[in-house]
Amino acid sequence: MATNRRAFITGAALGAGAATLSYGNQQCFSADSRSDYPRRFVFIRKSNGVRPDEVALPTFSDAELKRDREKETLRVDLANHELPSWMQRLEPHKTELSILQGLSCKMSENGHWSYSSVMGAFKSGRNSLSGIKRATVDFEMAKLAPSPFGHVELSLTGNYSTFRTGIVPGYSAPGPHQRNYCYADPQTAYDELFKSVANPDAVASDNAMLRFLQEEESYKARVLEGHEKLKISNHVGSIEAIQARNLEVKKMSGAIAQHLPELDTIHQSGGANATTPEKQKAMTDILVAALVTGLTNVVTYTIDELSTPIKGLRGNEGDHISLHELGHNGGYSGVSANDIREKVRVGHMEQVATIVERLKAVPEGGGTMFDNTVVMYFPENGEGHHSHGTEAPFVVLAGNQCKLNLGGQYVRLPFHATEGHKTIGNWYTTLLNAYGNPIQHYGDFDLEMSRKKYDQSGAITELMS
Repeated sequence: MATNRRAFITGAALGAGAATLSYGNQQCFSADSRSDYPRRFVFIRKSNGVRPDEVALPTFSDAELKRDREKETLRVDLANHELPSWMQRLEPHKTELSILQGLSCKMSENGHWSYSSVMGAFKSGRNSLSGIKRATVDFEMAKLAPSPFGHVELSLTGNYSTFRTGIVPGYSAPGPHQRNYCYADPQTAYDELFKSVANPDAVASDNAMLRFLQEEESYKARVLEGHEKLKISNHVGSIEAIQARNLEVKKMSGAIAQHLPELDTIHQSGGANATTPEKQKAMTDILVAALVTGLTNVVTYTIDELSTPIKGLRGNEGDHISLHELGHNGGYSGVSANDIREKVRVGHMEQVATIVERLKAVPEGGGTMFDNTVVMYFPENGEGHHSHGTEAPFVVLAGNQCKLNLGGQYVRLPFHATEGHKTIGNWYTTLLNAYGNPIQHYGDFDLEMSRKKYDQSGAITELMS
């Protein structure tokens, strides 16, 4: 059910979602001081795992295939190989593409859902608020790449039969015991992100409400003491941050108008009749526009989870497909579960390629916006439907000005619980260190690695440029 604007503004002003906005305001929405242009990061989460053999290269030599199957370290040049069939849409971008194998995620949730845990490298106790141990890595990256919205979360999730709509709880986290909000359908995302152009009267209404809330809370703050007064003052600060954001966005109306995405009328009122591919395409259009206009530099996109309805899939247009059923090898209309899973991934790659191509089409400095962008596609729960978390393959596309040593390579790292093994915590530490956060290690340690007394702290230095 859609959240109305009043409920959203109140929740955002007084809740966790506003915390990151104050950071963006303090930073004046400037580019990273170490770069002339903003750094951008896109995290795309998928459900049902990614099985390691699904990203293995079909043209491996016998020796390479043996090493890959036996989980031994391997690094090969993609230019000398064909991509897996479901990744063919990325063929034009092979020089910026890397396939990263061998990372583990056992310190996060590995069942059907990972909730916030895969982005924070911690056990979350399923979806409990108390289990959120730290700010997720996307929020940490947003601090290094400030913008008016700080961080934007999109999701295409549901209850198996219908999609969620409106503004709903997300999976990213701005801090411990805090849950982000996300836009659950294209129309809501469009209305909220681009309303300074699409509906300027709504911005004026929001600002009036924020002034009311600020006056109300300021009055309470004058008569309260101690911790209660501190909580209220924090709320007032959050309200002021949203007001500042609205002011900045209003100043950007000209740029926003130039890149305003066109949304089909099928997405109105939550888009109950839109197919899954139609929703994915619309969300991709919004994601790209949010980056190009500078509203945000960091987007997290849950492209599906097990409860996402799959409707209108090519070749299975008449089927209402359950991703959970696919995970248990259930096929539809004579098409096997494996073939449908591949078609789902093909659809995902269409969206990934579109993001890359749209950003490559926008000039920036002497190159394009993609030059400073990293796009990551990864499973939320590891290597399968019922994962153990020993492997979590990442598909990474990084522009030529990014601070990573990855372009055009297939990289297999040492297997779980062996010397030299790396976890998603090491990968996230690599991203943070490369872009200016000197943290020694992000995330929890792997228990089996700890029992064996293997070193597992720090960045993956060979992946840093």
